[in-house]
Order: sequence, then C-alpha cells, then structure tokens
Amino acid sequence: MLVYRITFKTFSNALLAPGLAGRWNSAGHKVIYAAQSIELAFLESMIRRKGVGFNADFRTMIIEIPDKMKMDEINENDLEKGWRDFRDYSKCQPLGNDWYDRAETAVLKVPSAVLPHAFNYVFNSMHSNYKSIKLLKVIDLVPDQRIEDF
Repeated sequence: MLVYRITFKTFSNALLAPGLAGRWNSAGHKVIYAAQSIELAFLESMIRRKGVGFNADFRTMIIEIPDKMKMDEINENDLEKGWRDFRDYSKCQPLGNDWYDRAETAVLKVPSAVLPHAFNYVFNSMHSNYKSIKLLKVIDLVPDQRIEDF
C-alpha cells in the first residue's frame, strides 16, 4: 500500500521521527504521520500552515507499507465526541500512546480529523517491523499559486 507525506525538503530523504507531539501521540513517542492520498497529505499540511508556505521548500514523500503488514486501527465510531478538536488532543493521544507503548504493530490506521471518511497512518519508528516500511520516492510539491493567496 502506498501512503504519502508532505514535509520540508530538508527532512524528505529519510523516514525520521523527531518525537514531537501530534494528535495521536504525546511528545517523546517517535512516530511519523502519513496519509492515504497525496491530496489528503496536502490538506493535512495546508491546515497546519493556514494555506501559506508551500513553495520549493516542500516535498511529497511516497511511502510503501508492505501489503501483508499487520496494523491496528482506530475507528471513528470508537472515539469520544470532540475528538476532532484541533485545540485539544486529549481524546486521541492516550489511544495512540497506548498503541505505541504496546508495540504490537508498526502501523496504526486512524481517521483523519480534517476529513474523517479518509485515513491517516501513524508509524511507530521504534517497532521492529518499522524497517519494512520504505521510502520509495520523493517528488516536488507544486500546488497552484492561488493556494498561497489564501
């Protein structure tokens, strides 16, 4: 399965996890986020940047998760009301942290808070199967100039 990640050019040559906090992890949990499509990866990134900052400094990473790799999944139906709140990750982080700490799988499939019918994938970079996830290719990110004008 192919998944996608938008990142700064500087960080696009390897799948490195800095350990920063995100919706599905607390600080110190070394995870990487990817999306089911380039479009979703772009939208997730655009939301954080408020529509600015997409220029020659960004790349799209094309990542392969082996088809037979087991993964855990969190379903939207199992989440508390308000889980999509961008100011409060307290409903999601404990679930992601629990998955990370149990270390049963290298990948967690989660609903996108931006488009809940779509999915993101969280990679546990400390899991023994993580090395099976491959960065296949890095391509330029070249959005329409009008996006910069938001």
